[in-house]
Amino acid sequence: MAGLHQSLSQSQSLAPHIRQSLEILQASTLELNQLVQQSIQFNPVLDDDSESISLQELEKEQSDENKDAVSQENYEDLRELAIIENRSVGTASDAQEKRDYMMNSLVGAKTLQQHLLDQLDISLARDEVRDAARLLVGDINQKGYLESPLSQLAVIFLLPFELLEEARNLLQRFDPVGVAAQDLKECLLIQLERKQLQDSLEYEIVRLHMDALARKHFSQIAKATKTSEEDVKDAARHIAMLDPAPGSSFDGTNNPIVLPDLCFDKDDDGQWHASLTNEYLPKIKINDTYKSMLSTGRDKNLQNYLRRQIQEGRYLIKALDQRQETIIAIGEEIILKQIDFLEKGISHLHPLTMNDIADKIGIHATTVSRAVHAKYVRTPHGVIELRRFFSSGYTKKSGETVSNSGVRDTLQKIIEGEDKTKPLSDSAIEKLLKEKGLKVARRTIAKYREQLGILPSHLRKGF
Repeated sequence: MAGLHQSLSQSQSLAPHIRQSLEILQASTLELNQLVQQSIQFNPVLDDDSESISLQELEKEQSDENKDAVSQENYEDLRELAIIENRSVGTASDAQEKRDYMMNSLVGAKTLQQHLLDQLDISLARDEVRDAARLLVGDINQKGYLESPLSQLAVIFLLPFELLEEARNLLQRFDPVGVAAQDLKECLLIQLERKQLQDSLEYEIVRLHMDALARKHFSQIAKATKTSEEDVKDAARHIAMLDPAPGSSFDGTNNPIVLPDLCFDKDDDGQWHASLTNEYLPKIKINDTYKSMLSTGRDKNLQNYLRRQIQEGRYLIKALDQRQETIIAIGEEIILKQIDFLEKGISHLHPLTMNDIADKIGIHATTVSRAVHAKYVRTPHGVIELRRFFSSGYTKKSGETVSNSGVRDTLQKIIEGEDKTKPLSDSAIEKLLKEKGLKVARRTIAKYREQLGILPSHLRKGF
């Protein structure tokens, strides 16, 4: 006889307005514009306006709301009025026309991150795994690779390594195949596994002989795998048909419009400051017509509906304000840490972690991660993604610290200045970096070179 068992489990579910606030914080400017326009469409009390309602006004309205009643006869009349008005109040300004023109002119290409988040929303994974996966999505670069090792992300996000590993495995089952890999080797192995080719020669070559494959040492591979050289060449052709950069078809650089959220500028006294651009950022307010409807009336259905819609509008406005406050606070802290970058260029970026910023402004590192996702800043050295300011780094013999981005920039300049008839090997580059006070391992140089899309020395040789 089957027994009855009782189990107790604990789960955490975010309130809808908290979830909306996190979504707003993580959204890019274009995504945020679309999100707010949808809210305006479905919430009749919201209007697009040249100036958003202040938090002080919201607090005053909240205290006055208990005194208000409803002046409309029934709920359907309110819906009809909303349709007739067609959200015309506050939408005829030049700023709104500018936003509409920009949005209507854009080709609505979906980003890789949004494509992954859409799949994540319909996945059946546990809530904590999906939340961890959302954080990982923010670390995926344009090629579709994870920028940072899981061990480093576990420290940044203060999450168990095993949870992040489960979240990464979830993302690796998504489209495009090969996404969320740590490097080229893992990317190709994922694609072969999806084709159920774990027992194939292609899989063995990728797993064990990638360096030899890159150098086209087919005879060496044939000997190691105990197969013919012709079989190895056939396998190499099949491997070449795999996608080394599964995220490239979603490459955001194909979209010519990048809207910076921040500017880093120097004032007349030589001091650097962060400022919000607010370019194309939706500004909304509670519609005066509907607020006035709360002066008289007795329809309880309408009263409850209006209260609910106004409350949702308040949550949205507060979330937008909090988003901006968080971004500007992060920007000010980045300036304090990266003066050398602003004055001298990207090779002078210092190591900086999200925990460093989080501790300074009193928020969680995961909040910093969401806030810098898909956000850009206009600097004297061009428009740069905020995430680029966060990386670990190296300490020179002099005691000066240099970020990974700074090392990559130095590496790229070394290769750009090399003799093309005698390109530098990774060992030679290692020695040159050492002369500059940077001790970087050859395998790390190879990884950075791959991230920059630079071929090995024997394939860079010119004549």
